Amino acid sequence: MARVIAIANQKGGVGKTTTSVNLAAGLAQSARRVLLVDLDPQGNATMGSGVDKRKLARTVYHVLLGLGDAASIRMRVESGFDLIPANRELAGAEVELVELPNRQARLRTALERLAGEYDFILIDCPPSLSLLTVNALTAAEQVLIPMQCEYYALEGLSDLVGTIKRVRANLNPRLEIAGLLRTMFDPRNTLAHQVSQQLEEHFGDKVYRTLVPRNVRLAEAPSYGAPAVVWDSASKGAQAYVALTAEILKGTP
Repeated sequence: MARVIAIANQKGGVGKTTTSVNLAAGLAQSARRVLLVDLDPQGNATMGSGVDKRKLARTVYHVLLGLGDAASIRMRVESGFDLIPANRELAGAEVELVELPNRQARLRTALERLAGEYDFILIDCPPSLSLLTVNALTAAEQVLIPMQCEYYALEGLSDLVGTIKRVRANLNPRLEIAGLLRTMFDPRNTLAHQVSQQLEEHFGDKVYRTLVPRNVRLAEAPSYGAPAVVWDSASKGAQAYVALTAEILKGTP
């Protein structure tokens, strides 16, 4: 059965999509069967995987509303993993889901039918603690939290941890934090080191050893429709995600 990981942080611009796409490609390079679910109406994970979101007839929106089957909407991308894509149509799902039964667990129901076909299912969440994010947390076993080492990030982290606890108490008792990933790390920045140290003191081995640096190749890769681990595997950013992949696979059969 698939290991389902939601990549979540309600703060925008922390590297959720970069992490989702590069981790999916890294796991695929390690001969794992991977499904990436783009659950962000911006559709950046879709574009970063090499799929034009503007030309899509069916997306994760149709999966959530029961208008299409996940197995028929998923697609294989050049980087070797499967993708359930998204576009701005998904923004409307937030309102439409409110009226539907089982609204928090519709993604889980859809993915359960595919779980036997994959080793990993990754869910790229939107930058908000919305009904879409709750669907992701209800479907997942674990949450991977990318975050920058800055003051406001710590404040936002406490909100996210609170949401995870509430979802665990009410909707998904198996949910746990897989780990915290320090992204856009600048070793010259004293505050970054201080926040990093605080995270390690508070979360211990839940903090990944991998540090993802600020790296222009990670920022450029989406414009070429490919993850950095595929487009420029020698770059420092790509190498960091290769290291993260190895960390996640450690102890995995």
